[in-house]
Amino acid sequence: MEIYVFSVLVFLLSLFMASFMAASAGNFNQEVDLTWGGDRAKILSGGNVLSLTLDKVCGSGFQSKSEYLFGRIDMQIKLVGGNSAGSVTAYYLSSEGPYHDEIDFEFLGNLSGEPYTVHTNVYTQGKGDREQQFHLWFDPTKDFHLYSVVWNHQRIIFLVDDTPIRVYENQESIGVPFPKNQPMKLYSSLWNADQWATRGGLVKADWTKAPFTAYYRNFKANACLWSSGSSSCSLKTTSSITNNAWQTQGLDSTGRRSLRWVQKYYMIYNYCTDYKRFPMGRPRECRLSKHF
Repeated sequence: MEIYVFSVLVFLLSLFMASFMAASAGNFNQEVDLTWGGDRAKILSGGNVLSLTLDKVCGSGFQSKSEYLFGRIDMQIKLVGGNSAGSVTAYYLSSEGPYHDEIDFEFLGNLSGEPYTVHTNVYTQGKGDREQQFHLWFDPTKDFHLYSVVWNHQRIIFLVDDTPIRVYENQESIGVPFPKNQPMKLYSSLWNADQWATRGGLVKADWTKAPFTAYYRNFKANACLWSSGSSSCSLKTTSSITNNAWQTQGLDSTGRRSLRWVQKYYMIYNYCTDYKRFPMGRPRECRLSKHF
């Protein structure tokens, strides 16, 4: 009987450890490293809130301690308010090296009263040029909103408050590379890009309005952690006890309707329909994708 009880306890402990390896959430002190900007990057409220600040001298940034190979990454962000022209708040997954993979959210600052531009891109093997841009249906500076990336073997989904704004499908079957082999860390930074960010660089940063500050909370990575050349999702126990719906997540009928709504009313640029940019024909993935 004692051996049986001990075996059950060991089994339960192994389940707990597998769960911990597959999903992380919450405290910034435990989850991220502040990487540049000195005291312009701060962890506040006992680790529950993080702030990044940009002034005329320097911006700031952080990165996750962990690397991920597929997962769902969630972060609530409150963007720079007021006249944020020239600033960019970047929130993205990236591997390392010249042939890196990357999944980007970038929030391009604006003049007071003008909408933020949400810039998205997907890099595979060091090549990007897959931009889509959107305006938002709310003011992202007044409160925190949820920005998420779902990354699985079939597709990448960009979501805002759980509303899909973009889907990038895996089309390796027609020769289009897809990010699937390189683990990525989460990065975020607030920096000066007034040479291009606002109206193509026509509107410069107004440093009399500085410092500019963005706030973060409720970081959650429900993901496969990468360590020492292997993935935590190779543990057979993981899938039975954690929420791994993201592993096969696509769009149901409601999601497809939401995506069409966003693309109809809020998309302002789509590389797949920029025929002047691609006079020899659109990129291959644009020709077959039902989502662009």
